[in-house]
Amino acid sequence: MTGEFPSWLLQNNTKLEELYLVNNSLSGSFQLTNHSLVSWLSRLDISRNRFHNQIPTEIGACFPRLVFLNLSRNDFSGSIPSSISNMSLLEVLDLSNNGLSGNIPEQLVENCLSLRGLVLSNNYLKGWLFWKIFNLKYLTDLILRGNQLTGILPNSLSNSSRLEALDVSLNNLSGKIPRWIGYMSSLQYLDLSENNLFGSLPSNFCSSGMMIEVYLSKNKLEGSLIGALDGCLSLKRLDFSHNYFRGGIPESIGSLLELSFLLLGYNNLEAEIPRQLCKLEKLSLIDLSHNNLSGRILPCLHPRSEWSRKWESAPGSSTMPPASAPMPLEDPSVNKSVEITTKSILYSFKGMILDLISGIDLSCNNLTGEIPFELGNLSNIKLLNLSHNSLTGPIPLTFSNLKEVETLDLSYNNLNGEIPPQLLDLNFLSAFSVAHNNLSGKTPEMVAQFSTFNKSVYEGNPFLCGPPLTRNCTGAIPPSPVPRSQTKKKEENGVIDMEAFYVTFSVAYITVLLEIGVVLYINPQWRQAWFYFIGESINNCYYYLVDNLLVPTKFKRLQPYV
Repeated sequence: MTGEFPSWLLQNNTKLEELYLVNNSLSGSFQLTNHSLVSWLSRLDISRNRFHNQIPTEIGACFPRLVFLNLSRNDFSGSIPSSISNMSLLEVLDLSNNGLSGNIPEQLVENCLSLRGLVLSNNYLKGWLFWKIFNLKYLTDLILRGNQLTGILPNSLSNSSRLEALDVSLNNLSGKIPRWIGYMSSLQYLDLSENNLFGSLPSNFCSSGMMIEVYLSKNKLEGSLIGALDGCLSLKRLDFSHNYFRGGIPESIGSLLELSFLLLGYNNLEAEIPRQLCKLEKLSLIDLSHNNLSGRILPCLHPRSEWSRKWESAPGSSTMPPASAPMPLEDPSVNKSVEITTKSILYSFKGMILDLISGIDLSCNNLTGEIPFELGNLSNIKLLNLSHNSLTGPIPLTFSNLKEVETLDLSYNNLNGEIPPQLLDLNFLSAFSVAHNNLSGKTPEMVAQFSTFNKSVYEGNPFLCGPPLTRNCTGAIPPSPVPRSQTKKKEENGVIDMEAFYVTFSVAYITVLLEIGVVLYINPQWRQAWFYFIGESINNCYYYLVDNLLVPTKFKRLQPYV
């Protein structure tokens, strides 16, 4: 369906109860005439169209009995009409993904006492967040992501004891995380990421034990995590990345048996990686990058994607994760994106794609020792990043078992030995780097996916040779005990120092000529034999030329007269 909003539907059907015009190409203004009063209409959904201009100011008077109102994913501008507060029966209001501005009307949260879902995300709303009165006792979903809201999380929100999902991410909120969040007995989804929150986590953060997903990334939170996660027994996804948390990773994390995503990257965490992580059999993604962690890599880490676990529990049930069922309200979990660094680029993944992702990112720490060969048994992982550490020893041969890996980054370590040629079996590998190590020998053959990698993935290894590097492996000089910094300039020009080669060759050539002259001068018999050899050589050359060039030519010239 195309065109403008069909207002005649409302004028000619005064007893209409439900109207759905979702995902069409309707455009223009959403106009309501004086005759548009439809007292029986309970559900109105015109989402995913191209309506623009303002939402009619009289919308609340025209539809007094609305229970469900969805105007999301259009191009509405202006402010939210305060007349919506006249819809005393309204349970779901979704105005997300528009261009609305101004403050959230106070009347909305004072009079719409039946609201269960309030979704105003991805607009340009500003002002403080419900700073006076908040009487929505039946509210289960409050989604205000992606606006310009300021101030703190008010204590009045704690009146919504039935709140299950709270998403105020991507705003300008400040202050500390309030203690009342820990006492919200129904809260399962909490997203406070990308704000200006500071301070430490309250000690009772997981007192309710009901939270399943918690996202606090990109704030200014600090302090220790010891004790902060006690009681989070239902937690599946945890994102505390891009903050200032310090100290060690608490050993109590081993009690979070449902945990699948653990994102603690870009903090100030230190000490060793706790062995308790190996107890978490449902882990899919481990990101501890950009911290100050030390010690060795745990050989018992075994992340697997959520989908692989579901498939193994019911093999052959389907070939892809099932799509989420249609929701009457925006599901914050389905639409939540998670940032993951893969292929050296920060990507955002969301929805069922997250069920397919698994991997380990321990890059940019102070980890030491050899890479455990057990990591090669993780045939399901898509990502393995161990770069920018102090790892030693060879690249495990078992890495040829990483059949599904797409990103393998071992750069900026102290690895030695050869690059296993078996890595050519990694058919899905699209990002690879072993740069800046002490590897030696020949680079993998440039076939299949390895034909797409340039020399930058091998640079910084002075004893590697073969394409795409310029160093030829024929006659390669064995590793020198000279420190790497002293030989770097010469090695950049190739395996052989050409200047030294020319000098050495000239000296050797002159030395041989002088030795021959001295021998002939001292020994007359050798001198006589030498001159005889030269004379015979000249005669042989002369007769060879005469017999093979001059005589045949003369014979051909005389042949016609024979």
